[in-house]
Amino acid sequence: MTDGPSGSERVPSRDRRRFPGISSRAYEHPADRSALVALRKLSGFDTVFKALSGLLPERSLRLMYLSDSVRVSDQQFSHLNDMLRDACYILDLEKVPPMYVNQDPQPNAMCIGLDEPVIVLTTGLVELLDEEEMRAVVGHEVGHALSGHAVYRTILLFLTNLALKVAWIPLGNVAIMAIVTGLREWFRKSELSADRAGLLTGQDLQASMRGLMKLAGGNHLHEMNVDAFLAQADEYERGGDLRDSVLKILNVLPRSHPFTTVRAAELKKWAASRDYQRIMDGHYPRRGEDKDTSVSDSFKESATHYADSVRNSKDPLMGLVRDIAGGAGDLGGKLRDTVFGSGRAGGTGRQDPGQPDADGPESSPGR
Repeated sequence: MTDGPSGSERVPSRDRRRFPGISSRAYEHPADRSALVALRKLSGFDTVFKALSGLLPERSLRLMYLSDSVRVSDQQFSHLNDMLRDACYILDLEKVPPMYVNQDPQPNAMCIGLDEPVIVLTTGLVELLDEEEMRAVVGHEVGHALSGHAVYRTILLFLTNLALKVAWIPLGNVAIMAIVTGLREWFRKSELSADRAGLLTGQDLQASMRGLMKLAGGNHLHEMNVDAFLAQADEYERGGDLRDSVLKILNVLPRSHPFTTVRAAELKKWAASRDYQRIMDGHYPRRGEDKDTSVSDSFKESATHYADSVRNSKDPLMGLVRDIAGGAGDLGGKLRDTVFGSGRAGGTGRQDPGQPDADGPESSPGR
């Protein structure tokens, strides 16, 4: 493969399957895909957002990374440069995006930019992950670039900063925060898409799992177990009552990323799916077919996904939604028993509603 500014021939460091002409639709989460297909079909959308480039701090960001970070190349962080070219080779991304390493102890990575994507890795992440784990991360960011997520991520960063600046104005940030909340909900789904791209790049599920575990618990793999980690995701989903379901929603709203255990469980589920196997067998949507993609079909697929999620979810709130949809008889009694318990002690059939609750730990941002 001829790639990058040097025009040198690069191939993956070990034998990995390549996906010529792969469309990002192959790995995108249904909710992410339906939003992107609609935006791509919207006439003039790209022109409008490129017109915003004068308002968005993209030039400033590029200059900042160029002047105060280390640009990855054959001379600097050459092992990361090899991973980047490998990822672009495997996912068939023709133009290799520039990548920088930024001094920051917080493990993180991002892909931003309107005109062209830029990938940024923090030193905390580089120091935390081994080669195969990092390969999945680089593939994750290349997946963002291939999907066009960088544009919306840049807008999200801009609007979040703008909301902070106008917070002192009465009601000044209400509309902005409404948009930010919607973008965050979409971006959480886009992270699941990028996790899949990372798996297609590294083609090592265990490495992807290890990387997510390290993001949650640091560099202590000898103290962690993949099965136990995934069991946490199951406990998180099924545990508690309706109050806990509401707390889960409130905890995730300010985040741009899903919780780490949830990401691990979602990725493992996708890796075991027929969709993943078909891609690995060479059967996947091609980029040349993107223009013929049906918006309505994408929305139907997204709606089907959410319906399946509600139907199969173990969360108490989703269980109540199923009962409502199914026309459950005594909804009032069921809601009361779900929230306050169905015990019969003391003849009341309920726990004391004044009993204090134990709140879970605060959420922290992740890659």
